Amino acid sequence: MVSLTASPSTRLRRLLLKLGESLLAVVIGLIGGAILMLLYGYDVGVAYSALFRGAFGDVSGLLETLAFATPLIMTGLTFGVGLRAGLFNVGAEGQMYLGAIGAIMVGSMLRMPPLIHLVTATVFAMFMGALWSLPTAFLKIYRGVHEVVSTIMLNWVAFWLVTYLITYQLADPTRAERALPVQETARYAVIGSSLTMVFPVVIALALVTFFIIWRTTVGYELRIVGYNVEAAKYTGISISKSILTSFIIGGLLAGLAGASQVLGRPPHWTVFATMGNLINLGFEGIGVSLIGRNHPIGIIFASIFYGGLLHGGRFMEFEAGVASELVRAINGIIIIALAVPGALQTFRQLVRRRGRGGEV
Repeated sequence: MVSLTASPSTRLRRLLLKLGESLLAVVIGLIGGAILMLLYGYDVGVAYSALFRGAFGDVSGLLETLAFATPLIMTGLTFGVGLRAGLFNVGAEGQMYLGAIGAIMVGSMLRMPPLIHLVTATVFAMFMGALWSLPTAFLKIYRGVHEVVSTIMLNWVAFWLVTYLITYQLADPTRAERALPVQETARYAVIGSSLTMVFPVVIALALVTFFIIWRTTVGYELRIVGYNVEAAKYTGISISKSILTSFIIGGLLAGLAGASQVLGRPPHWTVFATMGNLINLGFEGIGVSLIGRNHPIGIIFASIFYGGLLHGGRFMEFEAGVASELVRAINGIIIIALAVPGALQTFRQLVRRRGRGGEV
């Protein structure tokens, strides 16, 4: 198990290699985006200048980029933690929906003192995300159902369940297309633009996740299971416990992602029936995790970069005239190029596990 016991110098070399691969992927992605723009007759220099200036060119742009990155850090960690345990958890989308509706239930319907209200709404949202992860965990443990199948199905169940609750149970009487906005006592303080104090909370949770995975016995056992199931069994590690732990941690993080879009994202402080301010953030977290090599610290920086693409892409459309559909395509090329090294590494790990007799 070299990856778990490597010397500091070996780990440093691997870190530098991964950093170099990611930087190369950024260059390849930008070149691919430039070629695509040239084919459609756009000015590449103006477009990329607008992209990076809008995302990182001033304080306001940077704050907005961080706001876009906030939920992606959590959904990226949901996938990354699962992968460390050898699980392909794509359930962050549904768990995030339940976290968001949980935040609305407590934040809009209950009255509490300011700080207590905010903490209660946040914790309940995380609880709802973790609760929605349990069926997948139990199906995996007791029936051997692959997590990709169960999480995809539960994502759709969560989507329609939350849509029903927004439309028929928690609708705003003044604006029927959205749920009740949370009360001011349940809102995170605004730092600037649409960034709120939920961002430092998210960063803190990411660091806590890093500590759990890399500095605790529970995290070590979880990584052993992900590296070699058979070896974990022979050492007395409970596979079921590691699977359940992975899903619960991921659900808590995804629930916070949903809460961050309700309690910590002005100006609406709610969720629309179309789920426009939530949809796909769970799936985008998969790409973010791959870019960050499924490591909490890497996921933080990958989320900020991806948040910059999402925010700066709007400036490409406004200032360079690049069609919005093409902006998404260019972002996709960059993300694919960034994710390829991580995806190849993940594929090699899964192949190694199958070769050792572990379940893929």
